Amino acid sequence: MATGTIRYWAAAKAAAGVAEERYEADTLAGALDGARERHSGRPDFARVLLRCSFLVDGEPVGKRAHQAVRLHDGGTVEVLPPFAGGSA
Repeated sequence: MATGTIRYWAAAKAAAGVAEERYEADTLAGALDGARERHSGRPDFARVLLRCSFLVDGEPVGKRAHQAVRLHDGGTVEVLPPFAGGSA
């Protein structure tokens, strides 16, 4: 089982109540399931995750199935909620 860091940004950070935490999982799906379990007392957390995009070791996950995205020891998962703004 791989271990690494999950980093939460913006609304995901607020919903989790932490900026980062460790994962122990072989896939992105496993890491996110573990995070949902750890934050089960924070009802907004699971809802925010549904709207997030993810980077694994700096690479966008995009539309790939989370079960197919392998994690590695020392890796980083970035949890990015949608950001408002842009140019007018």
